[in-house]
Amino acid sequence: MLMKSLLPARGALLTGVAATGLVLSGFAATAETIRWARVGDSLTLDPHSQNEGPTHTLAHHIYETLVERELDGSLSPRLATEWGITEEDDTVWYFTIREGVKFHDGSEMTVEDVVFSLDRARTTPSGMAALHAAVEEVTAVDDRTVHVRLSGPAPLYVQNLTNTFIMSQAWAEANGVTVAPNFAAGEEAYSIRNAMGTGPYTLVERDPEVRTVLRVFEDHWDDAPAVTEIIYTPISEAATRVAALLSGEVDIVQDVPVQDIARLEQTDGIKVVRGPENRNIFFSYDMTSERLASSDADTNPFANPMVREAMSLAIDRNAIMQVVMRGESQPSAAPLPPFVNGWTEEMHAFGDPDLARAGELMAEAGFPNGFSVQLDCPNDRYLNDESICQALVGMLARINVNVNLNAQTRSLHFPLIENWETDFYMLGWGVPTFDSQYVFDFLVHTREGSYGSFNGSRYSNPELDAKIQSLATMTDLEARDAVIAEIWEEVVNERIFLNVHNQVLAYAMREGVTLDVHPENQPRMTTVTFD
Repeated sequence: MLMKSLLPARGALLTGVAATGLVLSGFAATAETIRWARVGDSLTLDPHSQNEGPTHTLAHHIYETLVERELDGSLSPRLATEWGITEEDDTVWYFTIREGVKFHDGSEMTVEDVVFSLDRARTTPSGMAALHAAVEEVTAVDDRTVHVRLSGPAPLYVQNLTNTFIMSQAWAEANGVTVAPNFAAGEEAYSIRNAMGTGPYTLVERDPEVRTVLRVFEDHWDDAPAVTEIIYTPISEAATRVAALLSGEVDIVQDVPVQDIARLEQTDGIKVVRGPENRNIFFSYDMTSERLASSDADTNPFANPMVREAMSLAIDRNAIMQVVMRGESQPSAAPLPPFVNGWTEEMHAFGDPDLARAGELMAEAGFPNGFSVQLDCPNDRYLNDESICQALVGMLARINVNVNLNAQTRSLHFPLIENWETDFYMLGWGVPTFDSQYVFDFLVHTREGSYGSFNGSRYSNPELDAKIQSLATMTDLEARDAVIAEIWEEVVNERIFLNVHNQVLAYAMREGVTLDVHPENQPRMTTVTFD
């Protein structure tokens, strides 16, 4: 029996049934329309609510930032044409705002919109607040200049702005969304399903987890892109994504299953573009609670450093790379990618599994017979995320850590971390600032104020917190790097993260379409070219 096609055929005739049972259409996209698929959807259209990669990726097409990250990692102008530290006060950054920028409703973007947006982004419960923790005041100096005053000199502050989007103050006020909705709490707001920015595309249709349609914004200030319509479709099933590409039903697949890369590279009419991603995949755990809700142990085993070391000795990173990832990963003990300032070869290095020593440590820690615990894992966010979790379950079983795997969609998974409702979890972390402070602010610092929003380990070290906060306003970059090294030494010694690997990306597309791999895995359809 024919099944209804998952993707919109736009009037095309149905021509057959794929092996997956999906009906595939026979049309080919025009040079104006791109049908883009990836494993998961944007969590929300609110530009400040959630600090998450796929959410930012879609937002970059509707909204814009003051500065943008290029493929080579450099910064380029976007809504700001110039920026720097003022000569009069080294705690103040100036931004010269681009003239002639319009919102999608035709209104002109002003410096007041920029001030409003930065203030909204730095106010909890915004998911972006930690990036602006050192900001004390944002002011409009004149009709083209915005000043951002920080608590001290902050030579790297501009690096924090690549995912902080500018929105219309009037639109936010009219729709009751002057404060970003609390995503982790499930808060509803108009901005979650509606959007109005200055970006190259306007929102035409939004059906969460089904499809989003964007159309080119004719009054955009920049050169017109080749792509005038985007049909963005989340397809969670790996086989279905590949089948849709092979049939011509989609033009670009952003999350190519690692098991299909070699086959697609050898398929006529398809090309694969590859590159490393600025993203690290790791596990972490509740290190501070007296007991774990999902464990049969009388005490919290993760609070014992010997248990954390035993788990690290049990994991076989090379096996995960070879078997689960088919060679498409960079195994590493370092909880940050090589792109990032603060990364070292010493942190990256790891040894072979040592089950004998791991067993000794478990016994010394008081768990000779092991313990049970639940592992929470996303199944639609990272490459082969659920399979990585399954591999870890088997590896930990060898030291009598009996793991019950709970794999679910990332829209349910991430709130578990943010709300401290998980004992043991997987997380991937990109570093858009290319600096270790970003990792520390979100994952290591005690959860207080704008800090530690994804610190699901509950780790808290006031001395380390002070060092982390000092990074924002250190002007001596050599001394700053020394402090970063000190923090990493403590983080590694405490084994806050059970690291697996750095992610490697592959985009697949039909012949005639070119889209380069973006180091943040945030491709822009404005950069697509057609042969």
